[in-house]
Amino acid sequence: MIVVGGEALVDLVPENERTESGLAALVPRLGGAACNVAVALGRLGADAALLSRLSTDAFGRALLRRLSSSGVDTSLLQRGDEPTSLAVVNPVENGVEYTFHVHGCADRRVVDPGPLESAHAVSLGGLSLVLEPGASAYESVMRRESHRGSLIALDPNIRDPLIDDAAAYRARFENWLPNVDLLKLSAEDAQWLVGDSARDPVGAAREWVTMGPSAVLVTHGGAGMSVVLRDGGRVDVSVPSSTVVDTIGAGDTVQAAVLAWLARNDVLSGSAVAALGTEQWRAVLRFAASSAAVTCSRPGAEPPHAAELDELASC
Repeated sequence: MIVVGGEALVDLVPENERTESGLAALVPRLGGAACNVAVALGRLGADAALLSRLSTDAFGRALLRRLSSSGVDTSLLQRGDEPTSLAVVNPVENGVEYTFHVHGCADRRVVDPGPLESAHAVSLGGLSLVLEPGASAYESVMRRESHRGSLIALDPNIRDPLIDDAAAYRARFENWLPNVDLLKLSAEDAQWLVGDSARDPVGAAREWVTMGPSAVLVTHGGAGMSVVLRDGGRVDVSVPSSTVVDTIGAGDTVQAAVLAWLARNDVLSGSAVAALGTEQWRAVLRFAASSAAVTCSRPGAEPPHAAELDELASC
């Protein structure tokens, strides 16, 4: 079982047509980094559960249906009458920007459920490790499950507007790394974490891999992705050509696809990840890149099903 901890929310995405005021109508799309990862894992055939707190409002009920229909175990979900978090999406030249409405919302009030007896891996990140009081609960889960021997995968998925104290967050991030087996992040996130937009993200990854993780995976958008290994090795792959409709959820799909590949190949543990060779990592990254390309080919965070990837591979 792969337990994904973190937020489930609604993205409000502008339509192409604009009103007389110059503003576009906003269409609700179900998302949230952790929810996207869990949905992608379920669709890729992995045994996955989401640890979060969902509202009992209409959005929360829709999120629950989405998770269930994607094959995600919902037994760890907590419920409350607080509202669902909202993220207003603003497309920009190199991706999207977000404005968040999260005060007093359900997903930040999650509590630590105690030992995750059935978990072989735990995936964390996103808003869930920023917004209190839930952030401390997830951090507790991370440290306990790491000590219990579960593989810990972390994707910080930085959302700068929600981080009040950048220096404190960066210190906290480095404090997590001894408990992390697999660190995945975008090039932009890596540069934010080192406080230098001109810094080589792979160079930063080489520093972080000495602090705990067995591997650090860096995504470069349309330029592909890289993984840096503890022994100093590096593997790079390109992104398959496809029509990009929407990049929302692409990074979450990468996180899920990596974990799904590890589970499918029976290497879902910290020691097994540390032992992966160059060709195995190349296969991991190619699978992740192909999965993310499908997500980018359609609007909203809509990760592929395993059958879709099998069909593409056979073409």
